[in-house]
Amino acid sequence: MNTKTELPGRRNFIMNSMAIVGGIAALSGISESVFANNKSSDDDINLIGPKQGYSPQVGTLVSMLTWMRNVVLMSVKGMSQSDLDFLFDDKANTIGAMLLHLNATETLYGIHTFDGKPWGKWEMSVTQKYRAAMNLGPEGRSTIKGNSLDFYLTTLNETREKSLAEFRKRDDAWLLTVDEKWPWGPTNNYCKWFHVCEHESNHNGQIKWLKSRIPGAKAGND
Repeated sequence: MNTKTELPGRRNFIMNSMAIVGGIAALSGISESVFANNKSSDDDINLIGPKQGYSPQVGTLVSMLTWMRNVVLMSVKGMSQSDLDFLFDDKANTIGAMLLHLNATETLYGIHTFDGKPWGKWEMSVTQKYRAAMNLGPEGRSTIKGNSLDFYLTTLNETREKSLAEFRKRDDAWLLTVDEKWPWGPTNNYCKWFHVCEHESNHNGQIKWLKSRIPGAKAGND
């Protein structure tokens, strides 16, 4: 049975970012040999660019996703269960819920772009598993709590490893494939996954804001 979920609205950001993505996409005409001596290793997290084991542009995307994920992980390092469950007010989301939201977003974009599933037409089991994390709000506040940091980190890592395995199977032509029916307008897989990256940046700001308001938190510049 299929069911629909609402597409996350990021139109304004994506429209403003198309020039950036388009500029990166222009690299498609450069042969892989040009990148041979510039492939970054897993230890070179601050070197955005092609990575060993991936086609040039896919590797560049992976390097951005990896860098952004590292920033998020630094924000939640050492958090206790009570920190992760901290609720600023009755309309806020917890840090734990936002971590599962990031995981759900990556999972659904993977199902959509890797498996070719139309957005929102998920199997019922998928909808039930990720609905609270995707929608957040009342359901997220009532169901996403009581988990340790290790639980969230393991969940995020398992999904990311699946994504990386899929990226290794794909080339730059796949990354630049355009979806003419996407609600934002013609959109390629690069842009969709760039959205996954900036989505983590957006919620990292919220995570840092909440972190600074946890009772007893040290004053900082977040």
